[in-house]
Amino acid sequence: MKNTFALLFIMLVFLPAFAQVIPDQSTMMARSPATFRALFKTTKGDFTIEVYREWSPAGADRLYQLLMTGFYNQNALFRVQKGYVVQFGIGNAKDVNYFWDKHPITDEPVRTANLKGTISYARDGMNSRTSQLFVNLKDNNKLDTVNYNGLQGFPPAGRVVSGFEVIEALFAGYGFEPANHQDSVMIYGNSYLKKKFPDLDYIIEAHLITSSP
Repeated sequence: MKNTFALLFIMLVFLPAFAQVIPDQSTMMARSPATFRALFKTTKGDFTIEVYREWSPAGADRLYQLLMTGFYNQNALFRVQKGYVVQFGIGNAKDVNYFWDKHPITDEPVRTANLKGTISYARDGMNSRTSQLFVNLKDNNKLDTVNYNGLQGFPPAGRVVSGFEVIEALFAGYGFEPANHQDSVMIYGNSYLKKKFPDLDYIIEAHLITSSP
């Protein structure tokens, strides 16, 4: 009985830190500080990002909301293209994925360059940014001005301030291919990826660590 109680206590204490949840209305209205940091613990080690609201107000607010709800916990780093980008941002819970998919943020102009280490939202058409991010592994200046589905450029929202070597060490053997399976990952989560692409690295946990007014 004692062992059962201890196990239940551990689950109750630690599960909220790792579970993804659908946000309430107050969370969806949350506005980020001018600058904030978040720690990402991965299967290859840790890295820290710093987000700047002046670069992308809507992007910073959304990233702040996502981190508040544990969205990036257990995310696969599913697109790793050496010398280009690392992409992530599909959760392990279908209902959570589809919630964010139905709440995109508005488009914004590119206010700073897609330099090595900066982080931008992936997108498709107009007003389609939701939860997926990519880290630039080099200076990708073309992403500042490229015309993609009628929109110009990908606005960075922050940058990696420590642990960039961890990002460079992520398994890159599959390249872009897992990104071709995003619809299935949205529905089936990590179980699909672990079956099809067993060597992918994952974000174990991501959480806010500092902020400034």
